[in-house]
Amino acid sequence: MTVLWVALGGGMGAGVRYLAGRHLHSYGSFPVPTFVVNVVGSLILGLLAGATLPVAVFALLGTGFCGGLTTYSTFAAEAVGLVRVRRAVTSALYVTASLVVGIGCAWAGYVITS
Repeated sequence: MTVLWVALGGGMGAGVRYLAGRHLHSYGSFPVPTFVVNVVGSLILGLLAGATLPVAVFALLGTGFCGGLTTYSTFAAEAVGLVRVRRAVTSALYVTASLVVGIGCAWAGYVITS
């Protein structure tokens, strides 16, 4: 049954990620949509990790929704793509900001709910 919760949450998260990509726009060459979904996903996962939740709820929201919402592969491809089009400074800023803000949000979420 747990795999069904993960699949349901993953579908919802992927849908939200798609909508974010349609409604958020890059700022110059900075990939805002991927940055936003990864940071928001980190915050949500941090909140969930600090909370005491039933396994099914964490499977739905943590593994499923956050897994479908966030995207490491797109982040990595965009970082490489920026270097390929001679935007190495933007790529470095994107990677650094994604890591610092994402980990900071995950930590803040964990602290809030634990």
